[in-house]
Amino acid sequence: MTGKSANDVALMLEKFERRIGYTFEDRALLAEALTHKSAGVVNNERLEFLGDAALGYVVGRNLFERWHEANEHELTLMRASLVKGATLAAVARDIGLGEFLSLGPGERKSGGRDRSSILADAVEGVIGAVVCDGGLEAATGVIERTFAERLENARHESAKDPKTLLQELLQGRGLELPRYEITDRIGRDHAIEYVVECRVASLDVAERARASSRREAEKLAARLVLDRLAS
Repeated sequence: MTGKSANDVALMLEKFERRIGYTFEDRALLAEALTHKSAGVVNNERLEFLGDAALGYVVGRNLFERWHEANEHELTLMRASLVKGATLAAVARDIGLGEFLSLGPGERKSGGRDRSSILADAVEGVIGAVVCDGGLEAATGVIERTFAERLENARHESAKDPKTLLQELLQGRGLELPRYEITDRIGRDHAIEYVVECRVASLDVAERARASSRREAEKLAARLVLDRLAS
């Protein structure tokens, strides 16, 4: 919002409020939530921290109340699918958040308004700002409105191959993809089992799983890594 008059900024913030269905008592919080670190010392990084915690709780509670027959493992996978960076960036694009961002000159020139990592962080920043302004109940309303379709389809998304889910999760965070390696073969040729390690080096996370085929062992190991990351 750099370079805009106070009236223009106020109109932009009001427009964004209509997008999320919430009116701020303190619009300075919203302006901060929409300010990337490249644009100034006062930016959305601290609000992201709060928004991340609120989002995880609200999504988890919603899934718990919506999917009564789902076990802990299923709920964990659903939550991971909903709070990953790729999902947050998609939500941001749904509401046109990019046009409201305040970015430094370098980020503006390099396409920062549509960069997934920036959009995902800003969504968390906005949620954090709503928590500060109106409390968790207000944030719950914003999350349930902006994530409505995704909450409804969460079980379908979580049913994806765990290797695919893990890849999407890491890509959403801008991290390198996992590596799979056979670490052992157990049994005779006609009944051999494979032990496969799934490693995410950048997070220092690795899990091993054993199955009768390499592909199945990879899937099981990926699911174990997802469980660790979700917890």
